[in-house]
Amino acid sequence: MKAGLQISSFTWPGGPGAVAPTLARVVRDADDAGFDSIWVMDHFFQIRGVGRPEEPMLEGWTTLGYMAAHSTRARLGLMVGGVHYRLPGLWVKAATTLDVLSGGRAWLGIGAAWNEDESRGLGFPFPSLGERFEMLEETLRIAHGMWQGERGSEAAFEGRHYTATRLMNSPQAISRPHPPIMIGGGGEQKTLRLVAQYADACNVFGDGPRIHHKYEVLRRHCEAIGRDPDEVERTTLQSVRPDLGDGDGESPGQIVDRFGELADAGAQHVIFSVRNVADPRAIEMLGRDVLPGLRAL
Repeated sequence: MKAGLQISSFTWPGGPGAVAPTLARVVRDADDAGFDSIWVMDHFFQIRGVGRPEEPMLEGWTTLGYMAAHSTRARLGLMVGGVHYRLPGLWVKAATTLDVLSGGRAWLGIGAAWNEDESRGLGFPFPSLGERFEMLEETLRIAHGMWQGERGSEAAFEGRHYTATRLMNSPQAISRPHPPIMIGGGGEQKTLRLVAQYADACNVFGDGPRIHHKYEVLRRHCEAIGRDPDEVERTTLQSVRPDLGDGDGESPGQIVDRFGELADAGAQHVIFSVRNVADPRAIEMLGRDVLPGLRAL
């Protein structure tokens, strides 16, 4: 099983001036510990379940560029991008830029988005869910066009939401055939159909039975279009509360056992946020006592 670290909060000691050095250390430590991927959210306000909207939140693509300069091996991506925040050409150019500057380590993580409060708050248009899914599919089609060949298909694109006259992408991404595309969400009629048609990975959340069901739905969508389901990496988003000696959290064995149940349900790559990720002991413990166990699953 692969392991990914999601950095979901920047509410760290020292205020804004300490965010950059703390993030650099967390990323270096996670990279050195052996995490396969490192992710940040694509939000502008902190989300419910993590903290208050007023808590610090960094813009995602800028943050990933900074992270690329402080890592050497882990792949980097948004978990996951909100399609309506950027036009398709910018999505592809940003992912390509990250891929080139990181030496071929970018993910394109994207989804139909959900956070209406931050969109309205900062003035982003927030189309209906149906329109956002249409925008997502057109963005994925444009991405595949721009990632063709040496500098994109250079063809025109005419969609309901987007029009482009020349799908050129230079420099082209290093990752071949293109940076892997992850679509987040477990919607069974639309999201997982789009995964089967356009993506290299899905991301769903829940316990073992729930994610197993989602993977089975994805398998049926793949089979309906003649695609091998094993071409799609099965990932899941989770959270971890490591016990750092205060008795409040999970032991390494408990974490490995819990993720083992997810592996039995079909997960190949577990991506998780970590409480107190800025405490150096957290990444140290995970790298020493958890990741080897996940590798063996």
